[in-house]
Amino acid sequence: MIVDCHTHIDLDTQGVGASEHLASAEKVDVCFVLAEPKGPSQEINEKLSEYVGKHKEKMTGFALVEPLNDSIGVKKLSAIPEKLGLKGTVVYCSSSGVHPAHSRAMRFYESAQELGLPVFFHNNGELDSDAVLDYAQPFLLDEVARTFSDLKIIIGNMGIPFVEQTLTLLAKHKNVYADLTLKVSNLWQVYNTVAGAYEQGVMDKLLFGSGFPASSAGECMETLLGFNKLLGDTDLPTVPRGSIRNIIERNTLELLGIEG
Repeated sequence: MIVDCHTHIDLDTQGVGASEHLASAEKVDVCFVLAEPKGPSQEINEKLSEYVGKHKEKMTGFALVEPLNDSIGVKKLSAIPEKLGLKGTVVYCSSSGVHPAHSRAMRFYESAQELGLPVFFHNNGELDSDAVLDYAQPFLLDEVARTFSDLKIIIGNMGIPFVEQTLTLLAKHKNVYADLTLKVSNLWQVYNTVAGAYEQGVMDKLLFGSGFPASSAGECMETLLGFNKLLGDTDLPTVPRGSIRNIIERNTLELLGIEG
């Protein structure tokens, strides 16, 4: 089972973008499609539901939730899996200016935990100048993980640039995972992230992701499988190929409790 846990698509222009997305998805068994904050949540989620619904055998949708603006009770959120057929949620705390442990956000996590909906924290990656970088720090999720121990939490993009915080949370909490979406051109960053995870003993908490359209599943798999070749003739520590291959072949659906 190969699951790409991090992809996006422009839901307003599903032409060329959709064909490229489908081409990348052919390299994996399943891909997660994360909604983006480019309009009202309900409208975005309905478009996402329509798109992934056309490719049920290949795609799993994660609905956009904005805790400060959306209805966050169990009754309202139950529409995400029951009516829209989406299997998880994604929040953008840094872009939206919402502290991850804001009181309304905590109420949202409580509902998500009850419904068995994983929460993907897309707080890093490409941030605009208005984003609140403080809210992108993974250590802010410690309170969330402690309070909701049955909530499946995914830290997007390894929490870059706060990778050490991410690794600490992975080691500390059984319900916290990290999306190993990397820029394949940033070889030194790739090396330090994977080597750091291996040294911390948290390789089993890493989930394969491409970050499409920033990169493709095929490119990311090729980079990871050739990881030790990146080192050339250096004396830098290597990481067992089997450990890296396990990331790519991890059954993310089972880990996150996602059926189907």
